[in-house]
Amino acid sequence: MKKIVLIEVLFGTLILLNVTACASIKSVEPRLVGNDRDSHGCIGSAGYQWCQSQNQCERSWELTAEKGFDNTSEAFDEYCHTAK
Repeated sequence: MKKIVLIEVLFGTLILLNVTACASIKSVEPRLVGNDRDSHGCIGSAGYQWCQSQNQCERSWELTAEKGFDNTSEAFDEYCHTAK
């Protein structure tokens, strides 16, 4: 009889702990894909970065193919952020 009571108490405690833990979990709002615009409005997750010399958001690999410079972050920064 004592074993049954002890098992019931332990089972009840586990249920209470589970309910308490679930109640403390905060819901997180899902982030929308593409909802990561920077201060210029460029969507980084889509590969866009601000290019001052073009005065618009650009994808580095597209701009390098169009303008003919190496597709490196250094070359992109030099082209986009150096006064011409």
